[in-house]
Amino acid sequence: MSQSPGAIGVLLPCDIPTADIIPFAREADAYGFDELWVVEDLGYRGGLAQAATVLAHTRRIRVGVGLLPAAARNVAFTAMEAATLAQLHPGRLDLAVGHGMPAWMRSAGAWPQSPLTLLREYINALRALLAGEPVHTAGRYVRLDGPRLHPSAVPEQPPAIFAGVRSPKSLALSGQTADGTLLAEPATPPYVHQAMRSINPRRPHRITAYNIAAVDNDPRAALATVRPALKSLGDSGWKPHIEPLGFYDELAQLRRSSESSQAFAHAMPDQWAEQLALAGTPEHVRSRLGELFASGVTGAVLIPAGPSPRDSLAALAAVL
Repeated sequence: MSQSPGAIGVLLPCDIPTADIIPFAREADAYGFDELWVVEDLGYRGGLAQAATVLAHTRRIRVGVGLLPAAARNVAFTAMEAATLAQLHPGRLDLAVGHGMPAWMRSAGAWPQSPLTLLREYINALRALLAGEPVHTAGRYVRLDGPRLHPSAVPEQPPAIFAGVRSPKSLALSGQTADGTLLAEPATPPYVHQAMRSINPRRPHRITAYNIAAVDNDPRAALATVRPALKSLGDSGWKPHIEPLGFYDELAQLRRSSESSQAFAHAMPDQWAEQLALAGTPEHVRSRLGELFASGVTGAVLIPAGPSPRDSLAALAAVL
């Protein structure tokens, strides 16, 4: 399956009810979304298990895993799992690896002293293993003494390997080693331009961008739907995403003065919320997607906002 610029995808929410996982995936496939991304947030569901399930219950939609923390799995066993999925569902799998959220990884006892070194070693080894090569490496974290996939397990179409990262050094590493970069939400054109300067890819490189999204014929209703999902953006980790928009200092001050993250999201000015999410009529959201594609994004992934993921998915399909 070829990957053309301008792919529109949707995210499978990490907290979706179990009974809705397969229906959501099938509906995303039937609506015509190009991609379906699953997440691996600590304490929710495993990324590879979700990917296997939705791949098995859909016909054509491309499935991305975004992302697998490098410190959580031995790279040889990650290669086995990824190769199996790529063989069973040729041309339909993308795989993003990254550092993971520091607080989560520390709580699991898996935060390395040098996340950047680990990620570089991990991506290089994973790429070689998926190509069927024996890997001999004695890195700081990745140490392999010749394991390789059996010829019967080597996929004809290895999955693309993305780096899910945000710091300038990590973005540069992605440009050097990965097939693409996965940008977390909010991914606006100014942020994408800034990230691309750090990525500076040496070869064809895909850019997949997450954004919280809601579609409604009433623009104010769409904005009200996304607003609660913006509550985490007051945390310092999202500074790189918001600083290019020119109002990070004011946003940080609003978060400090708000009693809670919910109160922060409620008090956020409309003009900020409109930039931090894709919210509005189908025509408006299509226009915003066009701006993202023009900035260098090759895959725009919509994160459904609202109380019912499947209802939100149906509304988002209006942009297709």
